[in-house]
Amino acid sequence: MEQTLPNPNIAAPFSGYQKLVIALLALLQFTIVLDFMVLAPLGDFLMKSLSITPKGFGLVVSAYAFSAGASGILAAGFADKFDRKQLLLFFYTGFIIGTLCCAMSTTYEMLLGARIVTGLFGGVIGAISMTIVTDLFAIHQRGRVMGFVQMAFAASQVLGIPVGLYLANIWGWHAAFFMIVGLAILIGLTILFRVKPIDQHLALQSDKNAFLHLWHAISNRSYQTGFLATAFLSVGGFMLMPFGSAYLINNIKITQAELPVVFMLTGVASIIIMPLIGKLSDKVDKFMIFSAGSVLAVVLILIYTNLSPVPLWEVVVLNMILFMGIMSRMIPATTLTMSVPDMKDRGAFMSVNSSLQQVAGGIAALCAGLIVTQETKSSPLQHYDTLGLVVSVLVLICGIFVYRVSVMVKKKEQQG
Repeated sequence: MEQTLPNPNIAAPFSGYQKLVIALLALLQFTIVLDFMVLAPLGDFLMKSLSITPKGFGLVVSAYAFSAGASGILAAGFADKFDRKQLLLFFYTGFIIGTLCCAMSTTYEMLLGARIVTGLFGGVIGAISMTIVTDLFAIHQRGRVMGFVQMAFAASQVLGIPVGLYLANIWGWHAAFFMIVGLAILIGLTILFRVKPIDQHLALQSDKNAFLHLWHAISNRSYQTGFLATAFLSVGGFMLMPFGSAYLINNIKITQAELPVVFMLTGVASIIIMPLIGKLSDKVDKFMIFSAGSVLAVVLILIYTNLSPVPLWEVVVLNMILFMGIMSRMIPATTLTMSVPDMKDRGAFMSVNSSLQQVAGGIAALCAGLIVTQETKSSPLQHYDTLGLVVSVLVLICGIFVYRVSVMVKKKEQQG
């Protein structure tokens, strides 16, 4: 039976061991996110070094997402059959090998194959990490945990990408991937020697067949609500992201030199904001935080997608507030969704959820590309305001499913 707290307004303190686990999961997530995000800034290096066409480079980027989505489904049936620590180390080892192959690639074909391997292993790690968080932390601690773990996205933007580009400028693009491999090996060894086995769920297993276990997770009506909440949460975010830089440069007239400043300052603000939102979501009703974040996000999205050229400081401030709204949605919604499955099904649920997140993101990017148009490479993007309206509607629809998830989680807490 899961640990529950008598007073939901009291935030339980973390033990020393829990703090170690949080730090390791955050660092682990940092390497996974950085491996994915650093590819875009390295695009010019890679295309010139390996003679890759823009279409070919697009395939390199998407290969990771699609292989990650496939691995989530393939691993789901087996995700609850092993010690979580052993499963994490197995997939993290595969991720390290895949990233090492990226670093050692000398042709386009080698790099493409390496990205597929990296996606197959790396795509499942986020799901396993979320499962571990749910197993080791009570519901009223998870918001703070997610606040710290999600900082990996901001940290990769502020620290990882600039360092990776600096190394690439000195020693070539291979150096960025070698840097990730070196850090990942240190994290993996620390997990191996310092993290205890996480295997309480093994005593609760009833499905001997992995595919039957997967079917039970997919067909569960409560779990389906959680899957839908995740899908709409992902679609809304991924629709604006692909054209963010192009919109700033071509519509808002931000220069290439100013662009890193926008992302870096937004990332710094995120590092400060995320733990605060996580802490707040452990003290206040999570759906209330999500609702407030959704309203803020919709208002800023509608303003942002209808901007005319404005000074750099205004762009930075709007980005910071917009990201505050997005994180105020992501952290409580993810924390609630993590609490939906029973312990015996958590691995399968998180794997399917992660896979769905990848696929939904790919579909969102595709749909955004059908809405937004551009006459020439330097002309302003057209219909970006329409995209803002579509995303705003999706944000509101997502709220319906997150509300249903919130009701389910509260009932589950009351039942003990």
